[in-house]
Amino acid sequence: MNQTSRIRRVSPAERTSAIARLVTAVVVGLVMMFPLYWMITIAFSPSADVVSRELHIWPSEWTLDNFRTIFGNFPTTTWFGNSVVVTAIITVLTVSVNLLAGYAFAKLDFRGKGFVFLLVLSTMMVPVQVLMVAQFRLVTELGIYGTFWAVIFPSAASAFGIFLARQFIIAIPDELMEAARMDGAGAVRIFLQIVLPLCKPLVAVLVLLTVMYQWNDFAWPLIALKDAQLFTLPIGLLYLQGQYGADYGAIMALALLSITPIVLMFLAFQKYFVQGLARSGIR
Repeated sequence: MNQTSRIRRVSPAERTSAIARLVTAVVVGLVMMFPLYWMITIAFSPSADVVSRELHIWPSEWTLDNFRTIFGNFPTTTWFGNSVVVTAIITVLTVSVNLLAGYAFAKLDFRGKGFVFLLVLSTMMVPVQVLMVAQFRLVTELGIYGTFWAVIFPSAASAFGIFLARQFIIAIPDELMEAARMDGAGAVRIFLQIVLPLCKPLVAVLVLLTVMYQWNDFAWPLIALKDAQLFTLPIGLLYLQGQYGADYGAIMALALLSITPIVLMFLAFQKYFVQGLARSGIR
């Protein structure tokens, strides 16, 4: 059978369907990208373009004045550093707790495992706003209100992350762990030397989800922090809006600075992100 005969002929209906899906994907992609494009345009536009009644879909002059404004008039560098520190500590804690809890629920046998796992899952159905009062009382009584630990401590575990880790680890063959136990390995050694090396896609997913959520988290840091020097970028953006009012160029410059690390991180690790979600059974 030659190569030409092996190529399946595409019917007109299939070709039309493929073109329709392609056009739909392009249109949806353009709609999704337009807010990002508009934010970049305003961030690099002079103030005259922003307040002008004429529509400028492209800057009349590329300028960095808006970035000079946010770095010269506000502690933007401090806010950026605070976001990096808080997000990094929360990510390390959350990913570690989620992996250990997921391993316990997937591969260890202990009394009440099913009930405890259902209890963890049930917390995902409680709105975050309902928990904020309890979290506020907790951090106040612990004496950490107004510090970074008031933001970090309540975010040290995630019910969805535990569920994701359990679904991923449960697919690892039990024979690998039985063989390790026959060699005298304990639960901790099995986790560190067998389970963890097989969980690289899962770790990538957990890291990306945690970083994206914590980097953009606004409500809880706004409640838990009171010193402007401890603010993170999302809170600083609100502070900037209150001070500048209609200076949308500066606001868009700070918003662009805020989303750039997340976009670069997602582009760098998107392969592991998709692979991890697929292997955990979440679509």
